[in-house]
Amino acid sequence: GIFVPAIIGIALLSFVLWLVFDPSGGLTHGILATVTVLVIACPCALGLATPTAVMVGIGKGAEKGILIRDAVSLETAGKIDTVVMDKTGTLTEGKPVVTDIVWANGDDRAKAVFFSLEKLSEHPLADAVVHYFAGVPTLNVERFGSLTGKGIEGTVDGVRYFAGSRRLLDEQGIVVGKELNIEAQRLSAEAKSIVWFADSEQALAVAAIADRIKDSSVEAVRELQAAGIDVYMLTGDSRAVAGHIAEKAGIRHFEAEILPQDKAAFVKRLQTLGHKVAMAGDGINDSAALAQADLSIAMGGGSDIAMDVAQMTIISSDLRKIPEAIQLSKQTVRTIRQNLFWAFIYNLVGIPVAAGALYPVSGFLLNPMIAGAAMALSSVSVVANSLRLKYRR
Repeated sequence: GIFVPAIIGIALLSFVLWLVFDPSGGLTHGILATVTVLVIACPCALGLATPTAVMVGIGKGAEKGILIRDAVSLETAGKIDTVVMDKTGTLTEGKPVVTDIVWANGDDRAKAVFFSLEKLSEHPLADAVVHYFAGVPTLNVERFGSLTGKGIEGTVDGVRYFAGSRRLLDEQGIVVGKELNIEAQRLSAEAKSIVWFADSEQALAVAAIADRIKDSSVEAVRELQAAGIDVYMLTGDSRAVAGHIAEKAGIRHFEAEILPQDKAAFVKRLQTLGHKVAMAGDGINDSAALAQADLSIAMGGGSDIAMDVAQMTIISSDLRKIPEAIQLSKQTVRTIRQNLFWAFIYNLVGIPVAAGALYPVSGFLLNPMIAGAAMALSSVSVVANSLRLKYRR
């Protein structure tokens, strides 16, 4: 809307000036200058500057296992100064295993209920319990429900059962025996996640679950911090477990025992402080925080809703891909600026020469055919510069 009318105006102005200042050959020179200005002006280079670089950047990301939704997501990644991560399945392998189960008074008759209840849950910790009880018969669970961020509930043979956090039991007014409470504290001190199992009156068992931190997580956190990016960890686990994982990963800031809506609120709080925040997660519980973040990153193998909300998806679940994505974004934006610079310089230099600016000094008039070749070369140079991005590390 600006470039084309401006070029047509310059072409007509150059024709008029030739007629005014060169009465003898002004018509011929004026027509030649007008045609040359129209030919050499290159909206192609300007128009190709951004999309070619973005196309190469998104393609390079895909080759690295980073699926980028659009150009805005790619550009935003380079502005990130804070990365917030979920713990389970993001920093850790997301393949927890049950290490201990302690039953109240040693009575494990309700293990089939525990197994059947957890079998209906989608949480990674529930998978650990299901694998632990492999081979136990499945019972019919009625009125099953998920209590977001707290646990699950269901009815078996007319009795209401719960599985989840200590907060869930406290809210339901369920009595926790002294023996189980002591065991839970001991297991929690070993940096294990605790899952309580209870009926509507008392706690029946406590399960300790361990989830190993990914080998790549420590390196990824170190790379992000070296780039001047703050890293936060959010989890619904106990403070002891969160502190243990954060220490192993090298993360200085973490929040424990928080609900899904708290994660979104935490991201928003960072944004109000002026930070550009990326959120990385893999579960349904992370979807609100992912939607709130400036850049949402889903880990491959996680829930469909997390990947649907996310602007980036890391196929391999390797956290080292996050600093790679940020670096790729910066390289792409740098390439776009280079392309725009050369496109503008080409037009700023080429158009006055095409209009005959050098004629009073040297008698030089640009041939329209040479102008056409120069116009094509400018587009080729922009595309070639974009393709250089493909081979950068």
